[in-house]
Amino acid sequence: MSEVSNLPDVVEPTDDQLVDPAVWADEARIHGHLTWLRANDPLRKLSPNGYAPFYAVTRYDDIKTVEQDKAGFICDPRPTLAPLMTEAFVQSILPEGQNHLIRSLVQMDDPDHIKYRMLTQSWFMGANLRRLQSRVEGLAKLYVDRLAELGGECDFVRDVAIWYPLRVIMDVLGVPEEDEPFMMKLTQELFGSQDPEVQRSFELTAIKDIVDDFDGYFRALTASRKKDPKDDIATLLANAQIDGEPIPDLETNGYYTIIATAGHDTTSNSAAGGLLALMENPEQFERLRSDMDTHLPSAIDEMIRWVTPVRHFMRTASADKVVGGQSIAEGESVILWYPSANRDEAVFDAPFEFRVDRRDAKQLAFGFGGHVCLGQHLARMEMSALFRELLSRVEHFELAGEPRYTQSTFVGGLKSLPIRYRMR
Repeated sequence: MSEVSNLPDVVEPTDDQLVDPAVWADEARIHGHLTWLRANDPLRKLSPNGYAPFYAVTRYDDIKTVEQDKAGFICDPRPTLAPLMTEAFVQSILPEGQNHLIRSLVQMDDPDHIKYRMLTQSWFMGANLRRLQSRVEGLAKLYVDRLAELGGECDFVRDVAIWYPLRVIMDVLGVPEEDEPFMMKLTQELFGSQDPEVQRSFELTAIKDIVDDFDGYFRALTASRKKDPKDDIATLLANAQIDGEPIPDLETNGYYTIIATAGHDTTSNSAAGGLLALMENPEQFERLRSDMDTHLPSAIDEMIRWVTPVRHFMRTASADKVVGGQSIAEGESVILWYPSANRDEAVFDAPFEFRVDRRDAKQLAFGFGGHVCLGQHLARMEMSALFRELLSRVEHFELAGEPRYTQSTFVGGLKSLPIRYRMR
């Protein structure tokens, strides 16, 4: 592998810095910290102020090792990072026997995980994806038409990137177009709960209020689809059974919520970050534009690697384990830093270079193993359709202001990308 290029300042982080959402809004800073950890302490045990301890897993191969051991590293009870205060509040309001405020595929282990995953897996593969192709391409054209209507200057995140994948996934799910602003608001409040510009409030109760809003909406949608079935995932979930019994409300609403949020937010982050990377690397922009048939598939994966919108998941050891030479005792938790894996110098040649023809390794932004993202093929289809339209119809892009990132340790990316552009 060649020397790392375009590298930010490599600085040892404190434990508190690694869980600070504001640090994650500074791309150069967080990658400098993660690079230091990969080189010097790739499985550091962290004890940040206000959090239960955990190990930070920063190398590509170590993250794959954890992800592959689905029985040895489980999601429950700690699927994502949360302060002790938040964990205590959530436990205090949950009914007896319920462990999570939301119970989706993210919170599940086998045998439940595989049973619930199989309910919708076919919707995101093969024939169903081919059926969606023309609809996705039509929406990509519609949103590039919107660029033309905006007259040469816009905020690409707020005007295009967040709405296009939202329309796609709401079509699949069965949410009417007039309800999309409500879904967008709830998604941003859920994933942006650490960002002062996005969060609903500073109160601990805000997360419960957001989940209650999702639940209320999806209970009504379930009732509607039981009375009037349609060809959508809402109908499937409203009428589905596991082991011969209807799915409980908690799991039904959790399923809706993960599709309605992660199903678009991660794609919009990747699309916006991908456009910024192309603007910052004009030679790569022209290489892609000059031969889209050859380079577009690898360019889309490179954009996803570059952005890595899901920043972490957590796992807890169900027995004593050893990862990368580090002993992890039963009951201890690990955090999988996916942006770090996707900049690992041992795996990617010059990982801080953006290359539209990169083919040296598979990025881990969609996860790996049994919990790999269900919607990864749909996300690639959406991004391919959008960038084919953009590169065919827009002659020139340039920044018209400072890009700004979400303050979030969980899911994030650009929240503002002001651009000027010239249509062909």
